[in-house]
Amino acid sequence: MTNCKILHLLSGAEEARGLTVIIDVFRAFSLECYLYDLGAALVRPAGSIEEAKALHEKIPGSLLIGERHGIKVEGFDFGNSPSQVEAEKEKIEGKVIIHTTSAGTQGIVNASGATEILTGSLVNARAVAEYIRSRALETQDQVGSQKDLEVSLVAMGLSAKREAAEDELCAEYIKSLVEENKIPPAFEERRQDLKNHDGKRFFDSDLQEHFPEKDYYMCIRQDLFPFVLRIGKDDLGFFSEKTNIEKCFSKGI
Repeated sequence: MTNCKILHLLSGAEEARGLTVIIDVFRAFSLECYLYDLGAALVRPAGSIEEAKALHEKIPGSLLIGERHGIKVEGFDFGNSPSQVEAEKEKIEGKVIIHTTSAGTQGIVNASGATEILTGSLVNARAVAEYIRSRALETQDQVGSQKDLEVSLVAMGLSAKREAAEDELCAEYIKSLVEENKIPPAFEERRQDLKNHDGKRFFDSDLQEHFPEKDYYMCIRQDLFPFVLRIGKDDLGFFSEKTNIEKCFSKGI
């Protein structure tokens, strides 16, 4: 059904082909799921800070959200923090969000060889897997059972330069759900152990302004949202489109 491979970092995004999932658990694509759940009208991923600011000028009332090295970009409305935007839901509802990050959005703009792009995180991983499985069935119906759907799962890592345990785990989880419809071995232990890897920063008392502890728990929640975010492109650039997955589960399970 699928030819599913895991790729890594910025080079992985550049190598990606077929249906491509750009994965950033801490925190870009967890945040984008929460933004839509909070009522954002549209999220527009941007590669550079300059591009994000230019889009903001073109879209009256839009909000700027983003980081570099985890720190909120100067002059932006929010950093890359789901707990901080959740605390100010009234500012998010109905708004166009322009979002730029060190890893996740860089993957989107560099995945030029992909035929279709989704974002991926633990909070909607099962929905992503269900979407891939349904697309694989569509491919078989269209071209016959000999044709596999090419799938690239890109774990973006820390600043798209170093592999990160949370993104690798998410990629393995999606792959296992797609290929075997089961959770990979030791998944829960590894998920809980993320606090001992790049998750450590969320527990540093000196970094709470930029890496709130609540962000960690919001980002490691598993299968919270029954929707995927598909990337489209128009005259203004990239945007994500929320697509509900009928075969998914009730939120919170």
